[in-house]
Amino acid sequence: MFVKPAPGRAVRWPGTMRLLRAQGETVPETGFWLLLLRNGDVVQATPPAASTAAAIPAPSPAPASGGAAVTPDPAEAHA
Repeated sequence: MFVKPAPGRAVRWPGTMRLLRAQGETVPETGFWLLLLRNGDVVQATPPAASTAAAIPAPSPAPASGGAAVTPDPAEAHA
């Protein structure tokens, strides 16, 4: 379910104690989040529409040396 903090409220994720983003996040439908919803600490919201730019992964950066990256052979790495 997608929720965001109610106006004037700050809500933390259980376990990590990270604040729930003000624009909202998808959270598991557990007793913890359902209790916050019932108590008015969070409100159900509509998730923002996924943009096409976010769906396309960014290309990986080219190696700084300009050549191919050298990966050591596993046998040589421990010699």
